[in-house]
Amino acid sequence: MQIELYFAPGACSFVPHAGLELVKAACGQDFTPHLIKLHKGEHKTPEYLAMNPEGLVPVLKVDGHPLSQIVAICDWIDRSFPQAGLLPADPWARAQAMSRLCWMNNTVHPTFTHVFMPNKFTGDEAAQASVKAHAIEQYRRHLGRIEHMVEQAGTPFLLGDRVSFLDAYALTLLRWGGYAGIDPESLPKLWSHVQRVAEAAPIAAAIERERLQLNVYKKA
Repeated sequence: MQIELYFAPGACSFVPHAGLELVKAACGQDFTPHLIKLHKGEHKTPEYLAMNPEGLVPVLKVDGHPLSQIVAICDWIDRSFPQAGLLPADPWARAQAMSRLCWMNNTVHPTFTHVFMPNKFTGDEAAQASVKAHAIEQYRRHLGRIEHMVEQAGTPFLLGDRVSFLDAYALTLLRWGGYAGIDPESLPKLWSHVQRVAEAAPIAAAIERERLQLNVYKKA
């Protein structure tokens, strides 16, 4: 099986990127990473748009066939390599985990988009500032909810003793918080959790490939 992942450093594509590194460590299945430079418009080329007409990362290509949308990609990876333990095997526990994954993807992630790119929602500069300020407060509450998940888990990681997609997304979302002016240390339990996730060898490999700085918050 030939697996390729098209990713952009620091984007949500980190989640399947980390997942594929975990699969590699657990099963030996390798993959080919393709770095997409968003600032150079590589996601808008005809070749890329042929894989994903939305021009977004990630794209997973399996034996030449592309798949887009992060939840679908994570679902395929988990079903193809269940021995990696990226999602629970029990149907109910898996559904609960997928519910959280979908919430991170369809609620928390779009909230950050309002912070990072308010111009996508209004052309009025004053309105953009209002949209951004409101989204930052929402985003802070979302991160608080993820910290509560960490507290409730009572295990090394969100789904037990093994790193999962949820942990990789939690890392990504808290990291983005720094760009929204949210100090990760203001969420100490979540910050501690994310640092623990980052220490796992497969996660560290993805972080190194993307050359990520875990804490991007800058004090005023």
